[in-house]
Amino acid sequence: MTQLALVTGASRGLGRNTALSIARAGSDVIVTYQASEAGARSVVAEIEAMGRRAVALQLDVGSMARFASFTAELQRVLQDIWGCETFDCLVNNAGHGDMAAFADTTEAQFDALVNVHFKGVFFLTQALLPLIADGGRIVNLSTGLTRVSYPGFSAYSAVKGAVEILSVYLAKELGHRGITVNTVAPGAIETDFLGGAVRDMPDLNKVFADMTALGRAGVPDDIGPMIASLVSPANRWVNGQRIEVSGGQAI
Repeated sequence: MTQLALVTGASRGLGRNTALSIARAGSDVIVTYQASEAGARSVVAEIEAMGRRAVALQLDVGSMARFASFTAELQRVLQDIWGCETFDCLVNNAGHGDMAAFADTTEAQFDALVNVHFKGVFFLTQALLPLIADGGRIVNLSTGLTRVSYPGFSAYSAVKGAVEILSVYLAKELGHRGITVNTVAPGAIETDFLGGAVRDMPDLNKVFADMTALGRAGVPDDIGPMIASLVSPANRWVNGQRIEVSGGQAI
C-alpha cells in the first residue's frame, strides 16, 4: 500500500522541498498552507506530475481553535481521495522566524513563536493522533540554534528546544503503537526564512559558510531528501533522536 504523508507549511521553502522529496520516494502527500494557496497548488501539481496523488488544505498552525475542523476535513479527504481512515507520516514543518535581542523581544513576538512552533505542534499532533497509522512516523522541525547560540534568536531557539523535548516524550509514549518520533534540526538554509536573509545577503551567507565544515550555507535540497529518508518504511529503528542537518555548522 502506498505511504501517505502530511507536511505542514509546504507551500514554500523546506516544507515544499520535503513534500516533493517524499513524493519522489514514492509516497502520496497532503500539504498544508497558511496563506499561499497558489504556492500549495503548485506543489500539488508537481507531485501529481510524478504520478502520485496530492491534496492541499488550508491550516494556520498557530490557531488551535481550527484544529478540530481541520481534523474533520482531513478525515473526509482521507476517505474521499484515498478510501482510508489513517495516514502514515506527519511532518510538523510550518513556522516563521522572528529575530530580536532578548532585551527587545516583545510579549507579542514571544507568544506568536510559542503558538506556531510549540503549542501548535503539541495540539495539532494531539488532534491528529487518532488518524496516524500504527507504525507511522512523526518528524518535528527544530533548528541548529538549540545547540549553539546566535544573536537575536533567544525566543525562537528556546521554543524549538521545547519541541525537541516534546519529541522525546512522544517517542516514549507512542512507542507501544510502533510510531517513531524524531527531531530534524537544520543549520542555516537559503530559503525565504527571515525575508530570505541567508539566501539574499552575501555577507550573512558567508558568515554561516565560514562556520560550516563543508564550506557553504545549506539549501533546501540538503534537508527535504533527508526527511524523506527518515520517514521511509526502511528507516524504522531511529527514534527519539535530534538529528542535526547542517553540514557540520559550528563544530
